[in-house]
Amino acid sequence: MKSWKKCLLAATAVLGFAVPAYAYTPPTVPPEIFEWVQSSPRMNYFFNKQMIHYGVTKDGVIDLNILVVPVLKTYDAIQIEDVVQKRRWRMLSVEEYAELAGEANYIRIDLAKRQVIIDKVEMLDYHFSTIEQTTPGQVVELASLSPKSRDAIFYQGIIDYCAKNRPDIVKLTKGTLSKEDQKLIEKEQKEMEKARHEEEKRLEKERREKEKQEEKARKEKEKQLEKECKEKERREKEQREKEQEEKARAKESAASNAGA
Repeated sequence: MKSWKKCLLAATAVLGFAVPAYAYTPPTVPPEIFEWVQSSPRMNYFFNKQMIHYGVTKDGVIDLNILVVPVLKTYDAIQIEDVVQKRRWRMLSVEEYAELAGEANYIRIDLAKRQVIIDKVEMLDYHFSTIEQTTPGQVVELASLSPKSRDAIFYQGIIDYCAKNRPDIVKLTKGTLSKEDQKLIEKEQKEMEKARHEEEKRLEKERREKEKQEEKARKEKEKQLEKECKEKERREKEQREKEQEEKARAKESAASNAGA
């Protein structure tokens, strides 16, 4: 847990994120490290996409059914006050909670059993330093969660991300694949590359089509402006001719009156 927090702190320092001593707005989380999944009125939910990895057996074999995920949740002012008040009710110290900003969890997701194991929870301040650490070992049965619950949406978001990025997550895992899983990952890698290539082709086609439409619109606009200019010139010419005719008639009338 400490290593990914160091990574977060380093990014915070490099990017110049302001971390106030205490504020009602959650601290800024670097998007290149943490993948945002959702936000509720009380929390923002992220997971560390640079340090997520698969489980590894004692023999060093990667287990594609186990995901090890560092999680970050940042609080709003109401959630902070709720946590502090509950500690007061339990007669626990709140001295170090004056700068509470959120929590970091280390969880394991068993994809086969559809379980989430919460191995460690760290309460964090605005400097992302640990205020308190617990090791609940809580097991959450995904089947027991309402599909619309925040936790269910969060965990499923992580699972969906991993399903789409398995080859990349394997690269983040310190272990070796079994021959069967190696073939599976190589197949998925080829499918990902094919899908990426097709997406690039689609985007390029859309870009060319957009340019074509913009060029067409530009020419139509130029044509319309040319038409409007010609119409303006025609009206001005008619106006000049009319004025000349009126002057001529006025001159003739004056001459006629003078002769009379």
